[in-house]
Amino acid sequence: MQSIVSVGDMKIGQAQDLLLTQPLGCCLGLTVYDPTTRIGGLLQAMLPLSKINLVKAKINPFMFVDTGIPALFEKLHEQGVLKANMVVKAVGCGNPMGKKEVFKIGKRNYHVLQEMLVKAGIYLTAEDVGGTASRAVQLDLATGQTVIKSNGAKKVL
Repeated sequence: MQSIVSVGDMKIGQAQDLLLTQPLGCCLGLTVYDPTTRIGGLLQAMLPLSKINLVKAKINPFMFVDTGIPALFEKLHEQGVLKANMVVKAVGCGNPMGKKEVFKIGKRNYHVLQEMLVKAGIYLTAEDVGGTASRAVQLDLATGQTVIKSNGAKKVL
């Protein structure tokens, strides 16, 4: 089954599922896959820190990197995914407006991601982050492949 992960959303699936996003700009797309259970998840977080709106973060933790990542990991753990088995990849965190972007949200999203993963003792297996190009991501839970689509090109991450 194919599931689209919107901005500020997260989906979890099993071996027969395909999880995908629309093109990411500054948003963080985080894929997590467990090859032993063939269960995985995809998060599309929009903003780095939930402290800007704690009420929204409580209602929808997936909107923010700092609340979305722990919520994703918790949901995966509930499905039997072990931290030791997780293959974690990051996509997005770009700067689509180039030098005109003042807030550097993509860069800040990536920085918060790195801090959170270090604290959790989890390391990225691969990443395709930064730059000005938008990219869409899909996680094929049958194979564990993360595919990036950008400017008409596809690559396996």
